[in-house]
Amino acid sequence: MLVTALLVGGGFLAVLVTGGDGGDGEDAAAVPGNASADAGFARDMAVHHQQAVEMSLIVRDRTDDEDVRRLAYDILNTQANQRGMLLGWLDMWKLPKTTAEPPMSWMGHDMSFEPHDGALMPGMATNTQLDRLRRETGEDAEVLFLTLMTEHHRGGVTMSRMAESAAGTPAVRRLAKTMTLGQRSEIKLMKGMIDERGGTAKP
Repeated sequence: MLVTALLVGGGFLAVLVTGGDGGDGEDAAAVPGNASADAGFARDMAVHHQQAVEMSLIVRDRTDDEDVRRLAYDILNTQANQRGMLLGWLDMWKLPKTTAEPPMSWMGHDMSFEPHDGALMPGMATNTQLDRLRRETGEDAEVLFLTLMTEHHRGGVTMSRMAESAAGTPAVRRLAKTMTLGQRSEIKLMKGMIDERGGTAKP
């Protein structure tokens, strides 16, 4: 077994394990192509995660509510570390971290989404919404953050579910499944937190 440690964007350490059969027939010599679902998912989810990290950092300074701050801290750490893994894979595969292809084109169908106001993919907050989050305080900031993050997670789950089946690399499929389960769980948690604060969560 070969363990490779890569220092990637933001200073986060991604530990990549290759070699051995891993019990799932994983072939360490198989490298995804530039147009593969593996590469597309890694690129797009890294961008998607970066905004979740940004929103979590913003709300941390806009409220004293311990539950919201704890959730923001968990999202920040989880998604920053996952982003490090995604960028680390691209480095290991010797693939570029950006592409001229439209976001989510690797999913193989028209997402019917037009990037606008800084929102590059479904679920991403716009620049206008982020500016509002930076201005709000207290409960208003909490409800806005929870609402935006819920939509953000829903967009992320759309990608991770596709990657669970479309990616050719077992490690990518495993991470995608972890993301799906984790973000669905947080969506349920955030619905309750929005209700507690008098907001209205989408079903």
